[in-house]
Amino acid sequence: MNREKIYLSTIATDAVRVTKEYGCGIEIAEYCTAWNMDEKFAGVDGVVKKKLDGIARSVLHAPYNELFPCAIDPKARELAASRYWQAIDLAKRYGSTKVIIHGGFNPWIYFPVWYTAESIKFWKEFLEEDPGIQIVLENVLETDPAWLLDIVKGVDDPRLKMCLDIGHVNAYSNISVMEWLEICAPYISHFHVHNNDGTRDQHNALNDGTIPMKEFLLRAEEICPNATFTMELMKDAPSIEWMVENNLI
Repeated sequence: MNREKIYLSTIATDAVRVTKEYGCGIEIAEYCTAWNMDEKFAGVDGVVKKKLDGIARSVLHAPYNELFPCAIDPKARELAASRYWQAIDLAKRYGSTKVIIHGGFNPWIYFPVWYTAESIKFWKEFLEEDPGIQIVLENVLETDPAWLLDIVKGVDDPRLKMCLDIGHVNAYSNISVMEWLEICAPYISHFHVHNNDGTRDQHNALNDGTIPMKEFLLRAEEICPNATFTMELMKDAPSIEWMVENNLI
């Protein structure tokens, strides 16, 4: 795997050091919490700029708390759109090439048919204004790959693709990670990569869990040759070293 395709999330305590050592990119995670774009922005912006110093490539993770593109309340949809535009503006400010946005499915609020149909409406309307950057929708609580696929295919716009989070699949879906990959491959632009034991979202090292990680990464690179990958881990060095030992990079 080409190191230029690999990004390390700033949730990891050693992300900046390992990024520079191995020639990877950075996924900016500081704005997952929206208040960092508001009253805390000056301080957070300084932290992000310091982390990016000397690093050529980045993507940005948008905020997600209480943001639902398929929301029933139109004011809630307005809030989601407003926060996404803030994230897009920041991504372009930092020179990022993609913005990762959660699909927003909540099984305790929305029926899948509402989620897909109303998300298509939201994103078609959102993209009437050109964001100037690619948006990738990430699965979280979705249990069926068809739902995000329906959204991306229904919007039918090259500026909207998928981010397949394999840790979320392993924790929340009864359909295997490998099946999700095969089904979604033509629409995947980005991956979030981390492992777990299948019971919850743990963000474990790549070789610590029930996902067949080497098999997955080899197949993902084969059938998604233009996709990028974020290692979304609490600590990066052990997993990057494991990738080197397994001839994955």
